[in-house]
Parts: sequence; C-alpha cells; structure tokens
Amino acid sequence: MFELDAGVPAEVAPLSWLLGLWEGTGVLSYRIGDELREGEFGMRLAFTQDGSPHIQYTCSAWVLGGEQEVPFYSETGYWRLSRPLGDGDPGPGMLPPAGPAVFTTAESVESLRNARGAFDIEVSIVQPGGVSEVYVGEVNGPRIDLQTDAVMRTAGAKDYSAATRLYGLVEDHLLWAWDIAALGQELRTHASGRLARVTG
Repeated sequence: MFELDAGVPAEVAPLSWLLGLWEGTGVLSYRIGDELREGEFGMRLAFTQDGSPHIQYTCSAWVLGGEQEVPFYSETGYWRLSRPLGDGDPGPGMLPPAGPAVFTTAESVESLRNARGAFDIEVSIVQPGGVSEVYVGEVNGPRIDLQTDAVMRTAGAKDYSAATRLYGLVEDHLLWAWDIAALGQELRTHASGRLARVTG
C-alpha cells in the first residue's frame, strides 16, 4: 500500500511524487527520412495540485546557448487515475458533484489497482500547435508509462499521429523519454531528458 500524503487528495497520492517544479536539460533527436534533427534544450515541468482529484501539468522548453531563454515549445494538461466518474465527481462542464466523493481514503484508492499492482491513469495534454493528446497508461511506484489513446489535430496542425511517454524517478531526478509518430514517420525516438526538483 502507498503512503497517503495528508496534503493531497487520496486519489492523487499515487502520482504525488511528481508534484513540484522540475528543471533540467534534454536532447532532441528525430529522424525524418535521411535528415536527423537534433539539439539540446532546457526544460521546466510543473506538476501542481489544487485539492481536486487530479494534477495540473505545464511544460516549457527553450533553446540552450543564448543569454536569454528563447522558448520553442510548451504544453499543458491534466493527470488523474483512470476510473469511471460518478455522482461524487464534478462535471460535465461546471456542474458540481451530485453526491459524496467515493475515493477519499488510501484503502478506497487501493481498490483501483490493476492486475499488475499498478494504477491505470489518464493524461490529457494540449500543444499550442493545434494538437491535443489523450494518453492512457499506468503509474507503478516511481514509474509512469503512457501511450496515446487519441490524437486530435486542428486543420492547420502538422502531421502527428501517435506517441509514447515514459517518466521515472531515479536518484531524485525525473527522467523522461518521448517517442512520436509525426511528419509521415512511424513511432520513433524523439526527445529525452533529466530534470532535478527545484521546489516540491
């Protein structure tokens, strides 16, 4: 059983090791035909919590080597345990809950473990270039594996059809890797990095 942090809702506890501000560097390496696009970048991730049964997420990345941070990428989203929503949950829209919350104790959240002993999760991420992703996956201790369940693009967005993401806590650092299928390519290595917790 996981330990319940009194500062977060019970449903957030399996993801609570992500909470805080993380900064570090990463490497971009994506092959498109015979062309290899690569480089290094700085990155900042923020995982925050407001008392709701989910975590808010923001990411920004910038080109390294200049005197100022020149942003070139950002995204935002929400992370939560995967389960059917009921009367005790708000929504849709701004509708308030119509009943008491169900998963308010560590014991009740334990019932959400899957057959592998992990927790299934859902992650929604929006990119400013017109791409919205819905990921499904699982958190198993300090490791998260995700794969896209749906990708939506606006009419003007660049081709992007699938992705996987991996996050892991290793020696107090957040390691991550992101593979994508984009610009006519099959799923392949895209970017990875190592981040240190700045605040938590």
